[in-house]
Amino acid sequence: MEVRTRTVHMLGVTAHPTAAWAIQQARQFLWQLGDRAAEFTHIIRDRDAKLTATFDAVFASEDITAAKALPRSPNCNPHAERFIRSAREECTDRVLLFNRGHAEKILHDYAHHFNSHRPHHGLTNSRPATIRTSSPCL
Repeated sequence: MEVRTRTVHMLGVTAHPTAAWAIQQARQFLWQLGDRAAEFTHIIRDRDAKLTATFDAVFASEDITAAKALPRSPNCNPHAERFIRSAREECTDRVLLFNRGHAEKILHDYAHHFNSHRPHHGLTNSRPATIRTSSPCL
C-alpha cells in the first residue's frame, strides 16, 4: 500500500508462503511498477522470517530502503492493517472461496474497487486513483 495515496497493490495469493515465494512477489511488484519504482524510497515490512535479507536486497537494487516494523506493534502500520480488516469484512468473509485462483480474482477485484471507487475518509473522501504525489512510500 502506498501510504500517502492509500493505493493498494495486490501481488499474489498462496496458502503456504515461503521465502522464495515472497522474493518472487517482490520482483514481480518492481517489474509491474516499471519506471515508477524510482519514485519510491522506502518499504515498511513486518518481521516475518519469510522476509529475508534477499527480499530486502530486491528492493535495495532499486534504491528502496526496507524498514522493519517494531516487534509486536500492529499499530505501526495502521493503513495496511485497516485495509486487511476492510478486505476481510467487506470481501472474503462474505464469499465462499473455492481455490487460490478464485481468491486471487476476488482480492484483485476488491483492490480495484478500493483504489477506484471506495471513498477514504482520511483523504477527504477522495479515492486513491485521484490522488497524485511526488514522493510516495509503500
